[in-house]
Amino acid sequence: MVPASRKVGPANPDERISVTLIVRRPETAPTLTSMIEEISTRPFSERRHLSHEEFATTHGVNPNEVKKLEEFAQEYGLEVKEVNIAAGTVVLSGTVASFSKAFEVDLDTYEHPKFTYRGRTGHVHIPENLTGIVEAVLGLDNRRQASPHFRFLNEEEFAKSHAGRNSFTPPELAQLYNFPSINCKDQCIGLIELCGAQHRPNELGGYRSNDLEAYFNRLGVRHPEIVDVSIDGATNQPSGDPNSADGEVVLDIEVAAAVAPGARIAVYFAPNTDAGFLKAITTAIHDTRNKPSVISISWGSTEQQWTLQAIKAMDRAFQDAAALGVTICCASGDNGSSDYNMSSPLRDNLVHADFPASSPHVLACGGTRLEGSGRTITKEVVWNEGKNSATGGGVSDVFDLPNWQVNANVPPSVNPGGKIGRGVPDVAGNADPATGYQVLVDGQQLVSGGTSAVAPLWAGLLANINQKLGHSVGFINPKLYNLSAQDNIFHDITSGNNDTIGENGPYKAQSGWDACTGLGSPDGTELMHKLSE
Repeated sequence: MVPASRKVGPANPDERISVTLIVRRPETAPTLTSMIEEISTRPFSERRHLSHEEFATTHGVNPNEVKKLEEFAQEYGLEVKEVNIAAGTVVLSGTVASFSKAFEVDLDTYEHPKFTYRGRTGHVHIPENLTGIVEAVLGLDNRRQASPHFRFLNEEEFAKSHAGRNSFTPPELAQLYNFPSINCKDQCIGLIELCGAQHRPNELGGYRSNDLEAYFNRLGVRHPEIVDVSIDGATNQPSGDPNSADGEVVLDIEVAAAVAPGARIAVYFAPNTDAGFLKAITTAIHDTRNKPSVISISWGSTEQQWTLQAIKAMDRAFQDAAALGVTICCASGDNGSSDYNMSSPLRDNLVHADFPASSPHVLACGGTRLEGSGRTITKEVVWNEGKNSATGGGVSDVFDLPNWQVNANVPPSVNPGGKIGRGVPDVAGNADPATGYQVLVDGQQLVSGGTSAVAPLWAGLLANINQKLGHSVGFINPKLYNLSAQDNIFHDITSGNNDTIGENGPYKAQSGWDACTGLGSPDGTELMHKLSE
């Protein structure tokens, strides 16, 4: 149950809902893990990623197993609504009563002071003949899954920042980080956007075209082509409140498009549930029309708030992306090493990594506080403004330490058991709202920060590099960790920590990789040159 909620009775048995099944890959197909390892060891000039057609042929689900699912659905009065062979998903539609019987679950209505949701506790069951075939069942529970990772300056801070010119436009940050200046005309950047935050479930979210036009005109940047992709009825619906999901959607668009001029921006709007989040990701990764080479995700929640089946399903999708040559950039969170808001009823005395940033198949993006002008950075430290305002980072409780992080000196988790896990983040960029990004949201000029801004910043940098190389870099993590600190590719952040309670947090900045800012912030042109070798 969601903390502070209570069960008020059974869900309406006649309500029609959709549920997503994750179906295993063909047993005859080469494992994606071995394929990704083989691809990532090659020089970028020699890498060959699978085409969408090749992927569907070799890794698409077995039609005979889809037939078994169709028979199962028919037996319980369910309808097969959608089959995505490449993504390995089958969507079933039917009544709550039918789903309750088919999966042997009790679906109930839960009330929270701020929202209601359909939920369940306990196990989900499948028939014995589907053992091994069905890897996850998502959508029975429709609680809100994730929150955006952005922060606005308050009015007083905004006035000071504007007066002192402590904030930046995205092109100014691109200049400070020495981004290459390239027309990204052949690139598409995908943005994942969810409708409603965890405790504001009815909230709309989107962008206003006139705001974007005014913003890019002011920057002197060509207005990007923006394509909206609707998933399960979610669409671009700006609420008019910058503090709603509008703030996230607009921040992502304005940052990515400003630092990667000419790139097409595909915005994938989806419901904020685990099933909706997954479908947004699989839709973007397997999008044969827009074909984004980079996808930016600025939404997430602590690993503890996910079911293990949902984590595994999303990580499998990220492996699809690696095989297809699509880079996934994820924000690492804005609540420090605990990854919880100080007032959250879920808060405990443990530290947590944020998911999906903790997946070993994404580029996790942490936050810094940046000072400088022109092309000169005068100071850059870990972003930590204290309560509810610091970069996420730490050690995963779910994923083991990947091979490419073995020599990065990732410490054991400070949680009981000291797990040797995947370290977060991988890289960093400016995230402190006090030195944040000038944006235009719902007619208001504001300064925004958070690791939400760092994911589209890095996505824009990689779109530039993809354009220069003439092909996608894809899963880039192993290569980044092999680059020498002497190559001046990263600004190594050595000052600060990400504890929002005291001054001596469990994870501190240090030379080389650390669990606050990863390898550091980029020198974009140097990185491009190194990846061109």
